[in-house]
Amino acid sequence: MTIHPLDPDSPTPLYEQLRAQVASRAATGDLPAGTRLPSVRQLAVDLGIGVRTVQRVYTELEADGVVVTEGRRGTSIAATTAPGDATAMADEYAATARRLGLTLAEATRLLEQRW
Repeated sequence: MTIHPLDPDSPTPLYEQLRAQVASRAATGDLPAGTRLPSVRQLAVDLGIGVRTVQRVYTELEADGVVVTEGRRGTSIAATTAPGDATAMADEYAATARRLGLTLAEATRLLEQRW
């Protein structure tokens, strides 16, 4: 399993670049369920970032249900909902926001605040 290099010059923090990369690749199937991720220490060394940064990413991904950590067995990609499920939820949110009279900008702002 290969993690693509991070961009230290990006305005996006390194932990968010890594979190988004793993979550996106898991959602698209590029990292299928069951794929083992490197240990926290190994990934930190591979990417040249701090161990705490990688630990934060793994913790956030686990809280989001993207990965599972099983002690000595390590961290792997969890069985997740299909992208179609997210589309259905987005449709439901859009319909609810319209019904409540929200503009697209207002609905987007609410989502961004909760993100």
